[in-house]
Amino acid sequence: MQYGYQCEDCEIAIFPATTRAELSWLRDRVHVVREVAKHAHTGLDSWMLEGLAFLDEHSDHSIVLVSRRN
Repeated sequence: MQYGYQCEDCEIAIFPATTRAELSWLRDRVHVVREVAKHAHTGLDSWMLEGLAFLDEHSDHSIVLVSRRN
């Protein structure tokens, strides 16, 4: 099972390589992750970067967590 974000307005979805819990955590704490990214010397995990980019691109839209079978 894969989990991801879907923009309800655009009907676009992404499925970063991570868990549902981590995606939920990222969506609920975007402001914290952005602040950490400013100060992290090693950078963020790729799923965080992918998720942040999607959330930024669709910031004024309704975003939901979705799942799909592999």
